[in-house]
Amino acid sequence: MARICNLILLAMEARGLSLSFSGKGWKPLVFYTVLSNLMAALSSALLLLFGQTGWVAALRYLSICMLVMTFFVTTCVLIPQSGELKAMLFSGSCLYHHLLCPVLATLSYLLWERHAGAAAIWLPVGVTLVYGSLMLCLNYRRRVDGPYPFFKVYEQSAAATVLWFIALLAAVSLLSAGVWLLGK
Repeated sequence: MARICNLILLAMEARGLSLSFSGKGWKPLVFYTVLSNLMAALSSALLLLFGQTGWVAALRYLSICMLVMTFFVTTCVLIPQSGELKAMLFSGSCLYHHLLCPVLATLSYLLWERHAGAAAIWLPVGVTLVYGSLMLCLNYRRRVDGPYPFFKVYEQSAAATVLWFIALLAAVSLLSAGVWLLGK
């Protein structure tokens, strides 16, 4: 069943990523959403090619946690701030990246796939820390605008930026631990 889910997931990721990148060059790579879905596509392809080895399980865990974080931020931060429920969950690449792929990938991982060991809990936290630090730096240097409101350092106080950073790292830590515990 894991192989079937990952085959479907790979097809959905291909569709979502083609919508994201269409005519935009490399610009979509600034989005955590796109990176998490690229990681999901890669880990699904690796599962299909190599089976459920330990290192594939660790990459699947990383991608699942990143997708869960994407879903969490979309539903708990971005939709309430923008009021754009339909646009953020049910249209274009967002349908795939924010809803379908995170849900299918998480179900597949929890129900039918080999799970990563406890040490992997810190992998999504580290990746998110690197991504967030890079985006804050690029925003501070005015090389990138956003792409999320909590990275816009010139549109909020330094205290707000620090609080957002801490809150998002706490969220990914708790979500990573939750995914690991559910998979136990």
